[in-house]
Amino acid sequence: MAAINPSQCHSVSSTCPFLGLKVNSRAQQVSLVRKTIGVVKCVATLEQTAYKTNVSRNENLGKLQAGYLFPEIARRRAAHMLKHPDAQIISLGIGDTTEPIPDVIASAMAKRAHALSTLEGYSGYGAEQGEKSVRSAIASTFYSNLDIEDDDIFVSDGAKSDVSRLQVLFGSNVTMAVQDPSYPAYVDSSVILGQTGQYQKDVQKYENIVYMKCTPENGFFPDLSSVPRADIIFFCSPNNPTGSTASRDQLTKLVQFAKKNGSIIVYDSAYAMYISDESPKSIFEIPGAKEVAIEVSSFSKYAGFTGVRLGWTVIPKSLLYSDGFPVAKDFNRIVCTCFNGASNIAQSGGLACLSPEGLEAMLETVGYYKENTSIIMETFRSLDFKVYGGTNAPYVWVHFPGRSSWEVFAEILEKTHVVTTPGSGFGPAGEGFVRVSAFGHRENVIEACRRFKNLFN
Repeated sequence: MAAINPSQCHSVSSTCPFLGLKVNSRAQQVSLVRKTIGVVKCVATLEQTAYKTNVSRNENLGKLQAGYLFPEIARRRAAHMLKHPDAQIISLGIGDTTEPIPDVIASAMAKRAHALSTLEGYSGYGAEQGEKSVRSAIASTFYSNLDIEDDDIFVSDGAKSDVSRLQVLFGSNVTMAVQDPSYPAYVDSSVILGQTGQYQKDVQKYENIVYMKCTPENGFFPDLSSVPRADIIFFCSPNNPTGSTASRDQLTKLVQFAKKNGSIIVYDSAYAMYISDESPKSIFEIPGAKEVAIEVSSFSKYAGFTGVRLGWTVIPKSLLYSDGFPVAKDFNRIVCTCFNGASNIAQSGGLACLSPEGLEAMLETVGYYKENTSIIMETFRSLDFKVYGGTNAPYVWVHFPGRSSWEVFAEILEKTHVVTTPGSGFGPAGEGFVRVSAFGHRENVIEACRRFKNLFN
């Protein structure tokens, strides 16, 4: 037998003309590999040891369960597309707008963008809190007669970003309460900041978070008499995902509950423009709210700004910590430290949104999605499903009793090629529900509903 010449084998993988042997040069091991008649192959494999730093991972990130809900849905959609490359996928899952930005708004941004190419129109860093004209327009449009001043408003790159900045503001030594079900960013950001204990798989909850159960049985408003005290209460109305809207009486009880416990409410009003009844559009419509509440909102679902990114947070001067220090001053420090201000182009769009023509255009866009909602609700009701939400929100909350949300999601995707959102992704009380988004082109919504009827009839 001829001797092996190592130079005839590559450093990682190669064929050897002499023997059917596998050579590991680092471990100095030789093992037998496949041998064929007339051809003998030898593969030399060099094991690689990854370099590791001495920096420990943030243990709080290790507590997070699976992936964030919406990227996980995107991953499953991508896998489905690989399996069914010719299928026409319709997405009624993630709440991403689909209709073009109204021209009056897009034109304002285009004009500002072009001005940046001139000496006269160029501008660099702006105020971290937002341009004064935009703050003033937000105050006069959404908070007229509510005693909210321009400098109570912080313009940002979206409500989701502000939720995380607020968590940085609160720090790790607070307790938090959330509606169950609710937008997952509230819980996940709380976990990352170290406010929680471990995830308890048996109940699908994190330790040290107060889950305020919101179900059809309690009208999607928690029984506050049984809710333990928490420092921070995240509350969204109209709610994502259930589409429910808190009444004036309910929000009054929430403010009184916060005052009694010395808590701070973070009120998410990102869907307020969808309200068509007498429900409050702002927490600051409730007497005493300025002493216990912060409000976050966004242009995303009004003007199609999901990609443009523009929102705001309102922190009244009368909101104080236990030592009397104004919360707004600390948030201003957070903003100035972590943020360079919203895009000046996006802010020009925001200003155009709040012009008379812009407001009219946004209401038309909102109306379009609300018509989609009606079509979806009528479809599921015709199939004898119990359906919630929809009236004041772009989401329909459909009940599939006795079934797993992810199971229903998978069945709908496999048999209709329509993407929805499993309710359990929003919290344990969402199990057995599926959220159907009204964000979609009309023809796609109609086609999706036709497929629903074929599946569930």
